[in-house]
Amino acid sequence: MGLRTTISERQRRLGFELKHLREQAGLTAGEAAEQINMGRVQLSQIETAKTSILTPRLRELCNLYGCTDTPYVEFLVAMSEATGKGWWSAYKKHLGSAALNLAELENEAETLRLHESFFVPGLFQTADYARAIFNSPKLGFENLEHGLGFRLERQHVLTRENPPTVHAVIHEAALHMRFGSVRVVREQLVRLIELARLPNVTIQIYPFSAQAYAALSGNFVHAIPATTRLGTVILDRATGSDYLRQPAQLQQYDALFERLTENALHPVDVSLAPEAHSVKDSLALIQHLLYTL
Repeated sequence: MGLRTTISERQRRLGFELKHLREQAGLTAGEAAEQINMGRVQLSQIETAKTSILTPRLRELCNLYGCTDTPYVEFLVAMSEATGKGWWSAYKKHLGSAALNLAELENEAETLRLHESFFVPGLFQTADYARAIFNSPKLGFENLEHGLGFRLERQHVLTRENPPTVHAVIHEAALHMRFGSVRVVREQLVRLIELARLPNVTIQIYPFSAQAYAALSGNFVHAIPATTRLGTVILDRATGSDYLRQPAQLQQYDALFERLTENALHPVDVSLAPEAHSVKDSLALIQHLLYTL
């Protein structure tokens, strides 16, 4: 098999998992390769995602490493056999790998946990709000129409058959940021209320008055597939996306998200009667902002 010229996050994650299993088994790459009659260089290339691995070989390695978690092994097989093609493939010539990786991770997720400080999350943005962001000259966005089309197509994951559970914590600061006209901001705030009606979507606002956990956490997406140990935390930075895979890192962000939800306002819930809103909640704050615009 030839060496890959481009490597997706899914492929990197598969190699990472195989290397992690090998190290847990206390084997060097040379020792593991010898036991399944494979060259050491080939195994190293598999672990660095430079080349693929056949399913029988993958199962051999898992058996060799003493991995008995059947759902986990089957998910590794699915990762290995996946083509990586989806609706996002149409954007391959126009957008970078970070965008394509995000779409693929969202597509495979059963749960998405989001934290955003200064923007409404992309999955929730109206077309006009997203366009206003892309048109902001100092933010450096390129490929306006492709970027906008991609962002809106990502949102189909919210309403597809068997959609993921999406829980977002949005800092109050994001709701005050003016991208576009007052009409654009109002429509975006109303859109948040509309999305909160979906049974799979939970939206909490993190108020200025709360503890400073939100300031310390930064923005992130935690994409969690059916096999939760294969979750990925995506950090969006000016220089590109970082992907956290280590078990300790995932546990850290699990705990961080729990702190965020505990300190945020109660979720937007339009099903409650007006008298039920006796304490400050996310819906009341959004409605207050709508009133003051």
